[in-house]
Amino acid sequence: MRIRATVAAVSGALALTALAAPVAQADESYGDTKISNVVVNGGKSVVVGPTAAKKVTVTFTATDNSGIDWAQLVLYRGATIDELETGAVADSSDGLATCTKVNATTSNCKTTFTLGSQYNLVNSVAGTWKVWAIVAAKDYDYVQKDNAKSFKVQRASQLTVNASPEPVKKGKTITVTGKLSRANWETGKYAGYTGQSVKLQFRKKNSSTYTTLKTIKTDSKGNLKTTVKASADGYFRYSFAGTTTTPAVNATGDFVDVK
Repeated sequence: MRIRATVAAVSGALALTALAAPVAQADESYGDTKISNVVVNGGKSVVVGPTAAKKVTVTFTATDNSGIDWAQLVLYRGATIDELETGAVADSSDGLATCTKVNATTSNCKTTFTLGSQYNLVNSVAGTWKVWAIVAAKDYDYVQKDNAKSFKVQRASQLTVNASPEPVKKGKTITVTGKLSRANWETGKYAGYTGQSVKLQFRKKNSSTYTTLKTIKTDSKGNLKTTVKASADGYFRYSFAGTTTTPAVNATGDFVDVK
């Protein structure tokens, strides 16, 4: 079958190199085969640190009036599967998804992938990824989708804060420093995230709600520094809303005792 040749081309190209461009077709189908309910990583963005590999599970439902024969997914970054920048084939030995029969026409399927720095991740491929999918039925019907689902692959973020002096007299100046950093998949370390807007927030000692005091930007090394006047006992923190390539993160509040 031609669709098996397509699967081999996609899988083989990715196995040879993360930056290969396989020969594949655009969306197409024959018969009544369908794929639905595709969920990547439980519906959450895939956040990967600077060194540890991340296992990503994708679940989906496959249907056909004759029942499902096999299914395969490929995760990739690029405009289309023909123009991929990098990607991942399934961890299974044959590259296929594990499909469990629900009834004569429907199967619930699952497959797991590995994403990791210096393996199939470099800094430039953070952002929106896609799921290429093909499902084959027992009567030789099939469906192939270039983008069965889009999802985010992001560089893990860290945010620190330090408010001083502690304790401080009411009305005196408090200096609040910190740093926003994110995983560098090419060096295997965290590095400062420059030019990003970060909120300085304050929570009174007996309150559960943070209020934004001001917004400042990180410097060329990801550092943060600003000043405020001491008014009451409470916690200072920095809060970053996140970007397409980097998840939101809040620093752990730093308590300041105001005398």
